[in-house]
Amino acid sequence: MAAIDTSKPHSARFWNYFVGGKDHYEVDRQIGDEIKSIFPGLVDVALSSRRFLGRAVRTLVAEHGIRQFLDIGTGLPTADNTHEVAQRAAPESRIVYVDNDPLVLTHARALLVGSPEGATAYVDANLYEPEKVLAEAARTLDFGQPVALMLLNVLGHVADYQQARSLVSRLVAELPSGSCLVISDSTATSEGMIAASEAYNASGAVPYHVRGVEEIAGFFDGLELLEPGVVQVTRWRPEPGDAEGAGLEVDAYAGVALTP
Repeated sequence: MAAIDTSKPHSARFWNYFVGGKDHYEVDRQIGDEIKSIFPGLVDVALSSRRFLGRAVRTLVAEHGIRQFLDIGTGLPTADNTHEVAQRAAPESRIVYVDNDPLVLTHARALLVGSPEGATAYVDANLYEPEKVLAEAARTLDFGQPVALMLLNVLGHVADYQQARSLVSRLVAELPSGSCLVISDSTATSEGMIAASEAYNASGAVPYHVRGVEEIAGFFDGLELLEPGVVQVTRWRPEPGDAEGAGLEVDAYAGVALTP
């Protein structure tokens, strides 16, 4: 396993800092504080995106019978990770996490322990290796049954939009009928978010590219979007009593779609 580089910020640690986790280093906190001074709204993006994960997983388990999840770009464990949400509703659910950051993998293996009825596994790979991801995931998941492909706040790391679309298409093409695609990403929908992205990319971290809403929607071309379509993460099926559904505007959009 590669050594952990603490000389540069890392997106998983940076995001962990923003959502109130404890797995980050001084370099991550420094760029986090700098970006919060530029654009405080990024904290809302981080927290709202995390809540979207929970709502999306609960919806897929309850309304579409999904019991298998392939979560690429896992990030560092916090509260209500994919397997926790899924197995709370359906203990037999099977989840495969994919990441190639050594800190993420170390923490995942130690902390992301699933229910005895289901299964939780971890693959050391990244989005640029779809064939490896699928082959390794097949050791845990049954690709004869529907799978939810989770790509949350990871596609922005792919600089070329067409390459990002190609990677998504290659993964979706291998999913059986009745599967689902879940995507959320930060968007270039305010000057503050654009400035925050530029500051982050200048820090030496692996760049993250914010895109337009129409580009996020393009990832779902040819698929059947669930209502309400591609919308701000706070607008995707807010739940009763959820404070974030009370009109919070954030620069992150998401959607969930069924595959053919």
